Amino acid sequence: MFTSSLRNASRRVLARTMSTDAAHRPPISLYGLQARYANATFTAASKGNMLETVENELAGVKLAAANSPAFKSFLENPLISRDKKEKRVKEMFEGKVSIVTLNLMMVLAGNARLADAPKISDTYSQLMKAKRGEVEATIISADPLTKAQQTAVEAAMKVQVGKDKKVILSTEVDPSILGGLQVQIGDQFLDLSVGNKIDAISRTAT
Repeated sequence: MFTSSLRNASRRVLARTMSTDAAHRPPISLYGLQARYANATFTAASKGNMLETVENELAGVKLAAANSPAFKSFLENPLISRDKKEKRVKEMFEGKVSIVTLNLMMVLAGNARLADAPKISDTYSQLMKAKRGEVEATIISADPLTKAQQTAVEAAMKVQVGKDKKVILSTEVDPSILGGLQVQIGDQFLDLSVGNKIDAISRTAT
């Protein structure tokens, strides 16, 4: 009876965040099951002025699931009843995380969706990066970039994404591309590698 009441209360708290003023709405539109939970959590965290706190807490849940087989098994085990999962979640998280994160985890337990917690963390992180104006870019080169080259690439990326955005640049080395660069900006991919040009020439020659 207690867990049922707590479940309903948690659901009401999370559900109320779905209808709110524009100031607390997620900065971008994401869809799907994980996005639904992440969007509601973002709104609740924004109202409580704890966006970054919740971001760090959800990242901690994801890290724990990755590093602890026991915790991962608990999240994913369908044989544990919803009531038992809610009780265990309350024991693990109450007083240790914000009320927003606790409510989310309780709702996930009640809905048999705890296994989705790591993906919800990733989706929430997407919302936070959008709020901060961050754009992830990956540069793949045949050889490690020098400091000067990386600075030049960052400047070029800044022009590409706009002055109001912050480029979060990561680099990778892949000798198989032979030379040039491969650039991934968000969901856009540009192949400027020597290997790709050779492939293109080979295709036209056949």
